Amino acid sequence: MRQKRFPTSRPARFRPTDAAHAVRSLSYLRKLSTRMSTTAPVTTPAPANTRGRVILASLIGTSIEFYDFYVYATAAVLVFPALFFTSEDPTTALLSSFAVFGVAFIARPVGSILFGHFGDRIGRKGTLVGSLLTMGIATVLIGCLPTAQVPGWEFWAPFLLVVMRFCQGLGLGGEWSGAALLATENAPAGKRAIYGTFPQLGAPIGFIVANVLFLILSLTIAPEAFAAWGWRIPFLLSAVLVIVGLYVRLKLVETPAFQKVVDTGEVAKLPLARVFRTSWWQIVLGTFIMLATYVLFYLMTAFTLTYGTTAATTAQAQAAAEKAGKTFSAAGFVPGLGYSRNDFLIMLIVGVVFFGVFTLVAGPLAERYGRRKTLIWVTIGIIVFGLLFVPLFAGGTVGTMALLIIGFTLMGLTFGPMGAELPELFPTNVRYTGSAISYNLSSVLGAAVAPTIAVWLWTLGHGSTFWVGVYLSAAGVLTLIALLLSKETRDVDFTENVS
Repeated sequence: MRQKRFPTSRPARFRPTDAAHAVRSLSYLRKLSTRMSTTAPVTTPAPANTRGRVILASLIGTSIEFYDFYVYATAAVLVFPALFFTSEDPTTALLSSFAVFGVAFIARPVGSILFGHFGDRIGRKGTLVGSLLTMGIATVLIGCLPTAQVPGWEFWAPFLLVVMRFCQGLGLGGEWSGAALLATENAPAGKRAIYGTFPQLGAPIGFIVANVLFLILSLTIAPEAFAAWGWRIPFLLSAVLVIVGLYVRLKLVETPAFQKVVDTGEVAKLPLARVFRTSWWQIVLGTFIMLATYVLFYLMTAFTLTYGTTAATTAQAQAAAEKAGKTFSAAGFVPGLGYSRNDFLIMLIVGVVFFGVFTLVAGPLAERYGRRKTLIWVTIGIIVFGLLFVPLFAGGTVGTMALLIIGFTLMGLTFGPMGAELPELFPTNVRYTGSAISYNLSSVLGAAVAPTIAVWLWTLGHGSTFWVGVYLSAAGVLTLIALLLSKETRDVDFTENVS
């Protein structure tokens, strides 16, 4: 029987036609790859703001805000009564100067509504550019105003000063909220409170820059030269901050949260109406959550400067009045601490350094323990601190310095988390309007009246600061109640949350 034979495999022979076929195949694959690479859609990541740009763009406006506050407050005491209200007696002129100062607080709620509307309608970037220009141009123009001493400008000089101050307040009304949203809406997950401290740093930075500048001017030029032209320098120098801020903000891209609102068609047509219809309780809570912070800030700066530099004895007050060529009445005298203005400014600047440091410390604390819990404990500290005014002020320079350090430390710890707390109370599409209204309503209730109430209570106590401290503690109690009624906002959805 024959066995079936299977063919044995033989090695394939290489033929020239095979090489030509391989070359043609390789050429075809290359053409196909090229065609696919040119026709396939290329996905590029959405443009994002760098961390450095967010930091600089968010704090530059608030730095100008607080710089402007101290520059104008100092000029309102030192030179504006004599330069812009020449037809009035010195006391009335001083009151008129402070009345113009208060115009900005009237304008701020108006600005919060105006810029809040555009911030929730067209976006954060364009609105922040508008608020910065409104605020910055008005500040620079104050430094260019002719005074009422110039013939023909007796009416127009103070009138234009009021107009410029109103424009400053208008811009300020939309500045803080936009800066806070720029920081928090660009923050990585789990770091909103840390990023929210960036715009808050503008307060200590503006204070230090303004007061160091006035110290330099007081030490380098004569009082006559300062009254003639030196007072204009701080206002004109703010143009540098405005130019830097404008350059940085024009390079921004829109925040991811607002871009999501645009992409999903959830932009509110009338943000003001919607925020009061859907988030009125959050506006009330936000206003009172911020109240103690504002009262503390203006007591630690405006009131302590007045109290600290007021003569401590009638003899000291009489000598100061004679040196200034004024009459002295012991009947209306209320004693202070008797420090020179420069000495007390240096003490304040040291205290404000603690303000800046603990503003940064507050961010990680609020991120770890929550905004609500952190602010509750800090507010309890503010309430206790108000009751320590008398013993601390009675402790001489050491006690006064301790009061300033403790007060500004508490200020940093309460102000730092606000950059995240207030925006987190509101949905994305009304967040600019809601947080701006809360912040600026609180400024009216806490900031606008705090120095006046404090001086009245100091006078009522015949030089004692006991009732001033009680006033701070009472504001702290109202803030504590608002915090207890609120909910923790650390874990809210910051992007998907719309009204």
